[in-house]
Amino acid sequence: MKIKRMLVCFFMIILISCGASLTLKAAIGVGAWDALALTGSSISGIKVGTVGMLLNFICIFIELMILRKNFKIKHALQIALCIIVGYTVNFFFYNVLGGIELSNYFIRVVILIVGYIINAFTVAVIMLLDVVTFALEGACMAVSSKVGIKFHILRQGVDVVCIVVASIVAFTSNVPLAIREGTVIGMVIFGPIMGIFMKQLKPIFQKYDLTD
Repeated sequence: MKIKRMLVCFFMIILISCGASLTLKAAIGVGAWDALALTGSSISGIKVGTVGMLLNFICIFIELMILRKNFKIKHALQIALCIIVGYTVNFFFYNVLGGIELSNYFIRVVILIVGYIINAFTVAVIMLLDVVTFALEGACMAVSSKVGIKFHILRQGVDVVCIVVASIVAFTSNVPLAIREGTVIGMVIFGPIMGIFMKQLKPIFQKYDLTD
């Protein structure tokens, strides 16, 4: 049954890369973590998926340093997840969507929302499968257990830091600002949509033994 969960998880990882690429392509602002990767890409010239991969590797390293002997296979799977997401984001964003021009603002908003819906669905599925966690969330959980700060507070704090850093770098380096109205849209709709998906999918996943 674990293999079935892993196969579904793998498909969701590919799908979330597609959703992330759509939010990036809309170019009207992305989530805090993606904004940091996009800003890093803008100033370095390195592809955004690759920058995201490197940032996630840092999270995994932090997790490893804190957990040490408690760093299990489930945590190690984050390495594969980061590599797959990094390369597939690059593929979708640069190869599949690279030649498409979006001149209409309304279309940009629609594409952004579609991307967030895809991401909310895939994150809900991955959480229900419970095969692997995302590197950032894994690092935050590890730090939370170490220092005693509640996970949701720490995770929100990371978003704030990412927004501040991305904004400062954008204003001082003359690169496009990744924190825009799309960031606010994501903050408003992502959580509720993911909650709806989790509520609807959980009994289905339990029926087919895809979640505990």
